[in-house]
Amino acid sequence: MLEVLAAWPGAVLLHETPTAYIFVNAGHILGIGLLLGAILPLDLRLAGLWPAVPIAVIGPFLTRVAAIGLGLTLACGLWLFSVRPGHYADNAAFQAKLVLLMLALINVGLQHRRPAFRAALAGGPLAASVRVSALVSALLWLSVLVAGRWIGFL
Repeated sequence: MLEVLAAWPGAVLLHETPTAYIFVNAGHILGIGLLLGAILPLDLRLAGLWPAVPIAVIGPFLTRVAAIGLGLTLACGLWLFSVRPGHYADNAAFQAKLVLLMLALINVGLQHRRPAFRAALAGGPLAASVRVSALVSALLWLSVLVAGRWIGFL
């Protein structure tokens, strides 16, 4: 399976065209910037910081920006993975990143299903469950970032 992925035309393009690799890598970094640049301020606001900033105003916007960033990050990340899938699959930091990413996405899914979260987005009070989930989210997304940077050092 990994050999088939490595032979995919997109992987071959990145191998043969350094400029293409640079642009896909830049897309991955841009996606990370959008994701973390949106989710961290939202998580910190949901945790209780900056009470003067209305969640009903920033919440929907930052959630959409984070979703766009996540989509770009995943698309470019999978493309980059295809260049050396065997190497990355065996990399402990990459494995940790995938586990942390899965946990972060599960946390997002659980948070967005909570009536208390929807109430907070509508301007209601911040429930303890929303605050805790937001702090967990911030920690998980930062951990995904660190694990991703760690990949190149193993």
